[in-house]
Amino acid sequence: MSIVSAKSDAAVSVRRTPPAEETTAAPLAPKARLLPALAAVYRAQLSRARVARIPLLFVATFQSVGIMVLMRGVVDGGAEARAVVAGASVLVVAFVALNLLAQYFGQLRAGGGLDHYATLPVPPAAVVLGAAGAYASFTVPGTVVTAVAGSVLFGLPLTHLWVLAAVIPLSGAALAGLGAALGLLAPRQEMATLLGQLGMSAALLLGVLPADRLPEPVSYARDLLPSTYGVEAMARTFDAHPDWPAVGLDLAVCAAVGVVSLAVATWAYRRAAVR
Repeated sequence: MSIVSAKSDAAVSVRRTPPAEETTAAPLAPKARLLPALAAVYRAQLSRARVARIPLLFVATFQSVGIMVLMRGVVDGGAEARAVVAGASVLVVAFVALNLLAQYFGQLRAGGGLDHYATLPVPPAAVVLGAAGAYASFTVPGTVVTAVAGSVLFGLPLTHLWVLAAVIPLSGAALAGLGAALGLLAPRQEMATLLGQLGMSAALLLGVLPADRLPEPVSYARDLLPSTYGVEAMARTFDAHPDWPAVGLDLAVCAAVGVVSLAVATWAYRRAAVR
């Protein structure tokens, strides 16, 4: 009887044991929301790039100030001086937000760094916007120093330099989105570096040189470069009586291009992350 009882108890215990397919898996962690993820990526990128990028920021500032010193021997004042100072100031943004960001995303893609971000519950837009915002933040000191030095060098008023509070983030967004897209779409890391250098050279040629001295075909290419609208907006504020509607229109165009370029960069990130 004891043997039969033991067998029956074992059968009952077997019947009570739930089958493997009926066990419920532990729920996954919810996907992070855009704004908290954006803030986390921004802080991480800012701390990572702080040591490596600050020396390059000095190079960008020194480069822009040196270009203005050279142009001082050619340009005396007037509209050309305003264009040179505004173009050299935005060139700092182009050096960091376009050139360095293209190299960063090209290196990230070539080294498999995108796989790390793909495993995190972070929206793709947060990765692109966080990195773009961190790199654009490094342009603020150099742009302000360049604008002040250029204004003093060419005898321009400092009254409306507060417009940099709009020019830097809007130009930075447009150029950072472009730089991120170039780095993510480039087939190789070397190509991303080359495209970033070409983009910065275009910002130098089309932004610093006065528009009326450019050949007509080149002036059409100038209208396609997003940073030139930030240059135009800043240059207008050096007038005694700035045309504020025109300044606002230039900044609005820069903002629209920034939204489009960051959207393209987000799409390029998704495309590169799944490969």
